[in-house]
Parts: sequence; C-alpha cells; structure tokens
Amino acid sequence: MAIQLELYRSAPRYLAERALSGRVPGVVTSPVAPLRLATAKDPNVPGPGWAPVKPLLSGICGSDLGTISGKASFYFSALVSLPFVLGHEIVGELQEDCDDLPAGARVVIEPVLSCLARGEDPPCPNCAVGHRGRCDRVTVGHVSAGLQTGYCKDTGGGWSRSLVAHRSQLHAVPDELPDESAVLIEPLACAIHTALRARVQPNDDVLVVGAGTVGALVTYALRELTPAGRIIVVAKYAKQRELAARMGASEVIGPKEATNAVRRSSHTMKLTPERGAAFLLGGVDVAIECAGSAGGLDTALRTTKAGGRVVLSAIPATGVDLTPVWFRELEVLGAYTGGVETIEGEQRGTFDLALDLAQRAPLEGVVGARYPLRRWREAIDHALAAGKLGTSKVVFEPNA
Repeated sequence: MAIQLELYRSAPRYLAERALSGRVPGVVTSPVAPLRLATAKDPNVPGPGWAPVKPLLSGICGSDLGTISGKASFYFSALVSLPFVLGHEIVGELQEDCDDLPAGARVVIEPVLSCLARGEDPPCPNCAVGHRGRCDRVTVGHVSAGLQTGYCKDTGGGWSRSLVAHRSQLHAVPDELPDESAVLIEPLACAIHTALRARVQPNDDVLVVGAGTVGALVTYALRELTPAGRIIVVAKYAKQRELAARMGASEVIGPKEATNAVRRSSHTMKLTPERGAAFLLGGVDVAIECAGSAGGLDTALRTTKAGGRVVLSAIPATGVDLTPVWFRELEVLGAYTGGVETIEGEQRGTFDLALDLAQRAPLEGVVGARYPLRRWREAIDHALAAGKLGTSKVVFEPNA
C-alpha cells in the first residue's frame, strides 16, 4: 500500500479554492482544498517497459502550487485524469529491472507521458523526431489522460511512496550526483530548453524575470549554453538575488527597478502612458518570463526591443496587455518542457544535457527544506512563501 497526497475531483472545493487562495491565508492547505493524504494500492505496472519507482525526493513546483490553489487554467482539465498524485520533479530508486536498468538504480524521471510510454505506434510526428514535450497523444493509449507523471491517475506521482514509470522516462543518475541535485534535473532540463528556445545571438542582452528555482536555472543555462552578453535578472527577494548572481547574472534588480535598469543598459527612451506601467522604445533583445505572474509578463513585454523575442518559461498569467506584442512586433514563444536540443549542430536529449550540466552547476543549497508526506500542509505553506522565507526549492521525502 502507498501513502500518497492526491488531488481529487470536487467542483465546490475547487471553486472555493480558486476564489479564496491568495486572499485567505492557509486556505490552500485547509479542509476547503480538494487535496488529501490517502492510503491506496501501489499503481499497477501498465505493461512491458514499465517498472515501479520509489521516490527519494520530489519537488514542489510552481505549477503544482497553481494546480492545488485553483489558479491553473481550465485548459488543462482535458489533459489530466482524476484523482491524481502530484509530483513530477523526482529522483527515485528503481524497484525492478527495467530493460537495461537494474533494480536499485537511482533514476530521475522525464515526466512527459509521450507516445513511447503510451504504446502508440507509429508515434505522432513530434515524438517521431524526439520532441516528446509536444506529444499529440497525451490523452490516449494504455494509460489514462495525463500530460505528465503527476497528472495521470494510473501512474502515480512523486508525492507518494510508490509510482510507475516507463523506460523512455527513466535516466540513470551518476553516483557522484547527490539526491539534492538530482531532484533538480527536471527543472534544470526545462531551463535548458527555455534558454535554447530563446535563440540568443552573440552578445544579446537578455532579461530574466523571476529568480525562483527555474529563473535561477535559466540564468545558469543561458550563461553556460548560449552566447548571451548581458543577463539582467529581476529578483524579488534577497536570497533570490544572491542565487541569481551565483548562477551568472550580470546584474540583479528588484521588480520596481526593472524598466529603468533596462533603459540605462540599452540607452533607450522610456515613455509613461496615462494609465498603466511605463514602457521602452528599445530594450533587451530577449526577455524570459519565469515568474508566471501578470506583472512579470507585463515587464517582459514592455522592456523588449521592437522585433525582439519574449519566452514564456512559466505558465502564463491572464490579464496582460498584449499591445506591445502588436505594436513592437514581438515574437512570443512558449517553452514547456524538453525533448531534444540542437547544440553546435549536434542533437542531444534535454535530460542528458541537464545531467551533464548538474555535475558542475552551483546547486548546493538550492533545495532548502525537506518534509515527510505527513507534514504536507507545512510543506505546501512553506513552498507558497518560499521566496519570502529565503528558500528556493521545497521537496518531499516520501519514504522518510
């Protein structure tokens, strides 16, 4: 039997959560929330190529918090199956042999449940060329709908003592990489994909908005894997500013200083409309929004030069004025997860790149708090206030 933290279907609770979260402290972990610690049978292995995994550490991601607080878009409702166990940032221990991986191996999970995992043959056009994050068949096959592990009722997720994963999702962890670094492989892979999707040209000025875990890792990926020149990072809290500097930021500024800082560095004109925030006629070549907030995206759009590129690394917020996209002819790109990347003409898996990069990245201290599942309320409350409390990443230790 597995102890698991699961999100279940309850329209009244979900709507109450959506209405009250952000306004009533503690409501996300209150009895109002459609979230419960349950005891259930271990997930069944769906078929050949699948194996059970015991999570050692599993991260609490911003998208997880958006889901349980009712802030996630209803767009996702057609891409999941309830009840599901959250948790897609996972380092675990393989419980049975799985093809060439032996039982007992430490693994990280590439969470997308693509054609390979679902037994879809031939695969969709995206999966056929390695872009599994763009899979067109995440609702069919021999497991239930679920864009990722952590959003599918059949596979379980990282916030549990047991889950199942397909061989296509599993990557062996080098012995020298500690669990605290390995649990960051999934967000690091997302950061690498984001940095490379941005198509940064030599000496481009780049603005990174948000310096939580993903923003900090995007900064590191930009510095290590692209020819970026100046990298300006917008960070709200002191510890975030320290981490961004450690990851290679050229300058770290507060949210209220962002427009003026970009104006100074790019020597451009600032205009202030009758209503709304100031904007620049000029600005950075590329802006990457990592905060998932309306204010963050607004800053990115208003500080990017005409013809520049804005990359959405976080789930986008609603209520943003898109006039700069039209008027300045901005290119807006999404960066969801990963698959394969092209570096210097060579194709490599995003997770393979992340495993290599993690071995030299300054990841010490990024995981700032660990909780057993029974303390899930404290863990989620901590994650919701992580920046304010000086913590980057909060994780569960499900089998503690």
